[in-house]
This record gives sequence, structure tokens and C-alpha cells, in this order.
Amino acid sequence: MIDLSENVQPRGITARRERWFAVQTLYRRESGAQLQLEAQGFTALLPQITRTVRHARRLRTIKAPLFPSYIFVRLDLERDRWRSVNGTYGVARLLMAHGRPVPVPKGVVKSLLDLRDANGVVRLDSDLSIGQRVEMIAGPFAQALGELVRLDGPERVKVLLDIMGGKVPVTVPSASLRAA
Repeated sequence: MIDLSENVQPRGITARRERWFAVQTLYRRESGAQLQLEAQGFTALLPQITRTVRHARRLRTIKAPLFPSYIFVRLDLERDRWRSVNGTYGVARLLMAHGRPVPVPKGVVKSLLDLRDANGVVRLDSDLSIGQRVEMIAGPFAQALGELVRLDGPERVKVLLDIMGGKVPVTVPSASLRAA
């Protein structure tokens, strides 16, 4: 298994100077770009969430990128051939400033990694609190806003949704919410 952490670890005599960098991908090419970067020997990360999609009166729960058109790649700018990232299939560009890639602030990718569940899906519901404004991201009420009323255990919550001209109480899985 590949270590995705940001911790600096010794490698031989010198320490790793690897950092995470953001890569803009072509539209809906995040997975392909990730695979291509990994095939070149880079460590790439595509944070995903579950989302409900409506099509032809049917609801489907799918994995979707947390940041559409963006992935992260771990590089040591002194060691890696980072310019090849821009020529990778599915990649639009590595985010840069003054001719050099700009690292993602420390702790951002680590916090995303910490929020992942056993399936590798980022869970944005880990810090929900009563009274908080929330948005449904899955289920039949996807994209509806409401207020968190009660935590019914580790997996279920009660929400007052702002729908149909009033506040409607619903009990839903906590994974189908995120802070609004």
C-alpha cells in the first residue's frame, strides 16, 4: 500500500522533501489523470465523496470528485521530473507561480486523508453539531438545505429540511450531509 501521509521520513542519508501539489485536470478526466500519473511513478490522490444523481426519475448514488477537475500529486521538486506532469494525458496543468509548482498548504491533504472511510470516500459529516446548517448531498433530498436537530447515533441524524415552503423533519444517514 502506498503511504499518502505528509510526514517527512528519512530516506537513506537525506530526508524526503516531498510536498503535495494541485493538478488541474481536463473536464471529467480526474480518474484517468490519476492513473496516468501513478503509471509514471508519482503518488496521486483523487479525493471522492458519495453523491446522489437524478436521471430519468431514478436516483443513483455515485462516487464523485470532491474537487471537480483537480487532483493532488506528491512531488519532491529537486528529485522528481515534475515538468512531465503537464504532459500527462488528462492533465491540463500543474498549478504554478513564477515558473515553479505551488505546494498545497501543509495539513490540507492530511486532513482529507483523515476524513476517508474504509472505502476511500471522504466523509464530510465527521464534525457535525446540533443547530448547524447542513446540505443534503445524497438521497432523494439532495441539494436541500436544513438544520441539524438531533444526532441519533453514529450513523443517523434528524434534520429539519427547508422544503415545500416549510420545515420538514427527516431522519437520514449522517453520510448524506455536509456542513452548508
